[in-house]
Amino acid sequence: MNCQVKVKDRVGTINPIFTCQPAGAQFASIGVKDCIGIVHGGQGCVMFVRLLISQHLKESFEIASSSVHEDGAVFGALDRVETAVDVLLMRYPHVKVVPIITTCSTEVIGDDVDGLITKLEEGLLAEKYAGREVHLLAIHSPSFVGSMVSGYDVAVRDFVKKFAKKGEPSEKINLLTGWVNPGDVKELKHLVSELGVEANVLFEIESFDSPLMPDGTAVSHGNTTIADLEATGSAMHTFALNRYEGGKAAQYLEKKFKIPSTIGPTPIGIRNTDALVKKLSQVTGKPIPASLVKERGIALDAISDVAHMFLADKKVAIYGAADLVIGLAEYCLDLEMRPQLLLLGDDNAGYVNDPRIKALQDNVDYPMEIITNADFWELENRIKNEGLELDLILGHSKGRFISIDYNIPMVRVGFPTYDRAGIYRNPVVGYGGATWLAEQMANALFTDMEHKKNKEWLLNVW
Repeated sequence: MNCQVKVKDRVGTINPIFTCQPAGAQFASIGVKDCIGIVHGGQGCVMFVRLLISQHLKESFEIASSSVHEDGAVFGALDRVETAVDVLLMRYPHVKVVPIITTCSTEVIGDDVDGLITKLEEGLLAEKYAGREVHLLAIHSPSFVGSMVSGYDVAVRDFVKKFAKKGEPSEKINLLTGWVNPGDVKELKHLVSELGVEANVLFEIESFDSPLMPDGTAVSHGNTTIADLEATGSAMHTFALNRYEGGKAAQYLEKKFKIPSTIGPTPIGIRNTDALVKKLSQVTGKPIPASLVKERGIALDAISDVAHMFLADKKVAIYGAADLVIGLAEYCLDLEMRPQLLLLGDDNAGYVNDPRIKALQDNVDYPMEIITNADFWELENRIKNEGLELDLILGHSKGRFISIDYNIPMVRVGFPTYDRAGIYRNPVVGYGGATWLAEQMANALFTDMEHKKNKEWLLNVW
């Protein structure tokens, strides 16, 4: 078998690719309108995650903390949550949704957040905030299991479980975007709109590419409303574009409300975007419009300009979230590139049964490694000590030093990306994303050719 799936063979982690579950839950929560989450844990569980997301999006947003200290870590800290909910509701009169996001410390000590929510609903909310719409929900995201990816997946499911209602059958679809950028949400909504389809989008974060207005507005908010979340229970179909970032919510809606679902493939590249568009057309009965056919043609033209001459046979390493990594690998193969190493940064045992990975194992005709629970040492060690030769690296900014130290060009994609301007604004998905990715990879290789004076003369006659 040319394509092998392996688990990292070390117990420790050297330079992790991912951060923890609460980060994913926090990213999901900022997509909901009139929502401010309370992270039940130490102050750092908010501060560092908020910094990471702010660096990536270059925007400010609001997440609160119960600020658990040493005594709470020993004796329990539910009183901190009670105070946090009260202060939050007093300070922000517009807030309607308050997810309480647990962390490793509060899960270890066994704080009964679900029981506390019942107490608050019967006490504080009924007495002090009577007549005000406030929804509390618990999102259990201990850091000692999973990763930011599974934390996001759990949070999407929990938002849906809290709000979804069965109403009159709707012509809308549920569009679960996964952990993507504002530019991706804009591209996905464009595809759906061109087909004439209405969607409940989880989550509408394109507003995080926000304007700087004369009134001084500086805080961004997601735009998925409570009504949108409620409507997910009446949709005609659920499209979860990422298996591991929304799949749980799609499965819940199918089981609870009998809403059929399509999970994946992640619409990266022409092939996977075609699959999404065809399925949308099939489910809704809407014909594929000429406008999307033209956009597809523009993407194909852009790809043909660079693929055979510059991208074909280039050796690539890709790291990050599984859905993104697999989608990028499939696209690279379509471009005649040769992904050598795929690093999936958490310990999900289900990866080995992923049909996309099985397809890679069946069809790849050269040596390829897929490492689960991977860290950056898996990449650096292969370059430094095992002779792995690469033409390009695809991944988020945390791998930048490997690119620098070993003089390998790199295209930033995924979360977090903080050392290049405007990455969050550009889509990776859809036909627009296919164009952007192909041209970004080509431009990175062009710059490398110039820097290393490697066939740089080709750029004069291209």
